[in-house]
Amino acid sequence: MIGRNVVVGIAVFLLFVAPTGAQQSPQTQTDDYTRYELLEPGSAGFRIIYDVTATTAGARFYYNGVRAGAEEEVHSVTDLHSGAPLEWEVVDGAHARANGHPRAGLEGRYIKVTLARPVPEGGQGRVRIDKTYWDHESYFEEDGTIVFDRSLGIRRNAVVLPQGYELLSANYPVQVDAEEDTRLRMSFMNPGPGGVPLQIRAQPLPAGTARPTREARNGERVPTTGGGSPTRARVDYVVSERAFEDRDITYFLQQPETHSFRLFHDYTESRLGMDRYINIVRAGSSASDPEAYNLDTGARLEVEQLKGAAITARGVNIGNAPTPETEVVVIWFDPVPEGASVRLRIWETYTDAGRYVLNGGQFVWDRNFGRPRNTVVLPDGWYLTANSIPGVIDRTADGNVRIRYINPRPDGLQVFVKGQRR
Repeated sequence: MIGRNVVVGIAVFLLFVAPTGAQQSPQTQTDDYTRYELLEPGSAGFRIIYDVTATTAGARFYYNGVRAGAEEEVHSVTDLHSGAPLEWEVVDGAHARANGHPRAGLEGRYIKVTLARPVPEGGQGRVRIDKTYWDHESYFEEDGTIVFDRSLGIRRNAVVLPQGYELLSANYPVQVDAEEDTRLRMSFMNPGPGGVPLQIRAQPLPAGTARPTREARNGERVPTTGGGSPTRARVDYVVSERAFEDRDITYFLQQPETHSFRLFHDYTESRLGMDRYINIVRAGSSASDPEAYNLDTGARLEVEQLKGAAITARGVNIGNAPTPETEVVVIWFDPVPEGASVRLRIWETYTDAGRYVLNGGQFVWDRNFGRPRNTVVLPDGWYLTANSIPGVIDRTADGNVRIRYINPRPDGLQVFVKGQRR
């Protein structure tokens, strides 16, 4: 079972910092997201915005490999927590292997990023790398179309067409939406273990073709031009780029007789001046033992549990008037400065006798998941007997069954899991 205590404080996590060249732990990372913006046809160029989170405790550097066969230009590297620029340089594999990336390929080249702070134990170092690649094998013209043909190993990706181009085909399931500047964006999440051999084809729109518009959306239905009755179409629907969403949650099921599960959910707050995260406890559940951490610094945060009238008295706005049964968990942190963000990890124990039960010797877990990434860890001593929604199944370090669900759709998953005691 993954421990829930996070080492807190600068004085503590500095103990985990190895000197340059002495850090032997493999480089680890999470929450990768890549955005490819295709440049002018014939240029073979595409701008890459790469968000990645370093997770090796004590690491002072992060190494981003340069793909063989590509010519690169690095524009900037940014610390996503503070918004401040970071120092970087391009190094060879021998340097990377000797200075914090022991599994670096000796034939490779790497963008070496100096992190704003050593990665705290149990924490993270969030980085954005802005670069341009030129690669004729990946981006080229063919029979009057442009083709982006590239194997993408990152789990979350987006490809943006040049302005004035329409999508002809995409060989992998994608979301499609228009950017503010009318460029079309295709995005997807990859739930599998291997890379996606993505191929996207596009062609120029005929001269004079109207471009996509992003009209003001006020939630009202627009009447039809035909019978005068309101349309049922969601004309005000906003397409959310699911691949960019970085919320994820992990549930650790306790013994089913308790109807309880320990969970943590990670969330990034980037709204200017925001100083709190409000978690409204789902009806039918009760929450206990809340903890919260700033993953960027490792600092433990102030947490309050409020119920009924105490929510209003504390000045917490949940969007409607709380009832006596309404329960919230509020996490407080320093207001977010301009251009910055904070990555939160929130721990809670939930008890829900209606959704997690013992029935005829088997446990039943029946819960709706709204986030794009969800993980369920079975209780000690139980094996899996049923799982309704396809997921990637493996074991934790302690030998517990673990199911990972990736949901690229904008709606929720109604997950149904059963298990039997060994």
